[in-house]
Amino acid sequence: MKTILNPYANLDGYCCFGCSPNNRLGLNMKFVEEGEQIVCQWTPRDEFQGFPNILHGGIQATLLDEIASWCIMIKLKTSGVTSRLDTRYIKPVRMNEVPITITAKIDSRKLNQVVVETTLTNSKGLVCTTAMVTYAVFPEEVAKKKLFFPDYKLFFEPSNTNDSST
Repeated sequence: MKTILNPYANLDGYCCFGCSPNNRLGLNMKFVEEGEQIVCQWTPRDEFQGFPNILHGGIQATLLDEIASWCIMIKLKTSGVTSRLDTRYIKPVRMNEVPITITAKIDSRKLNQVVVETTLTNSKGLVCTTAMVTYAVFPEEVAKKKLFFPDYKLFFEPSNTNDSST
């Protein structure tokens, strides 16, 4: 397991709702790399409810979309944009069944279209929500120029940049 750092955290104007540690209204997601997967352990705040004690479906979709983007960045060493998000809500996500585990792994790739399989499970290990997230992925040079994609090494502590798991 490798902790993933957020190299965007000090970028001027960076306030991502999903992953910025500086967005007090955001989800403040943090990630680790575990083999083929990117994983996030996350506990919702009360303001993310839909019905009482139920995590809002839009927040669930955002969690799945966000982890998919980090999967692209870590596993493919580039960036892209979401072109499709096919979400399946299987069972309610109860606010008191935490932490929630969100996972992502590359499902398929065809040219610049990459499909990421994502899953959201509750603290009991029950799958509550899944999504297949399609990304239009850019060459690394374009990602660096247009999407501020940083040097890949900045995602990890200096002693933790071994690429053997990718």
